Amino acid sequence: MADWAGRAAEILAGVSRETRAKLEIYEAELHRWQTVKNLVGPSTLDGVWIRHFADSLQLANLADGEVWADLGSGAGFPGLVVAIARPGTRMHLVESDGRKCAFLRHVARATGASAQVWEGRIDAVLPRLEPTPQVVTARALAGLDELLRLASPLLTKGAIGLFPKGRGYLSELTKAAESWRFAADAIPSAVDPEGRILRIRRFDGPITNRPTDPT
Repeated sequence: MADWAGRAAEILAGVSRETRAKLEIYEAELHRWQTVKNLVGPSTLDGVWIRHFADSLQLANLADGEVWADLGSGAGFPGLVVAIARPGTRMHLVESDGRKCAFLRHVARATGASAQVWEGRIDAVLPRLEPTPQVVTARALAGLDELLRLASPLLTKGAIGLFPKGRGYLSELTKAAESWRFAADAIPSAVDPEGRILRIRRFDGPITNRPTDPT
């Protein structure tokens, strides 16, 4: 087994029996709803434990905070999985697709996860979150440059950003650095040998003194 696959297996082996039981409920409901809602890529269903659950679980211990926000939650990765793994955490799941919101609410009830689902646009929802989340996550939502813009209302208040990225993470960092002042850690992913989790540990907002085009 490749080293990265071994790390993913360790993440799954390290969860409690209670968490595993709730994830099994999650998996069953994902399969059941997938037939009518198309929640995730069909090719990823057979590998849901590593592709989705382990990938989400690896974020759970990368930042402290009792209140988290997950942007563009989709089928609940990583936000709902983190909420299940961290029972003391209050998770805000922000999603604009009503069908996916219905699924998120259903699984949150079925697993007892402390998660509140917000249906709407991210820029409209974030000002309504109280208290201000201390951690913000997003997976497969947008490039880092756009993620920083979307999450800026939280990041400027001191929230930590956790954004899983694939092999193109370096180019995303470079592009984002042209518009934003921030400090980030690139943490190796446990499920993608070429991926990184970008942890935004400081965010100072947009670069305002960029040179103008002389033309």
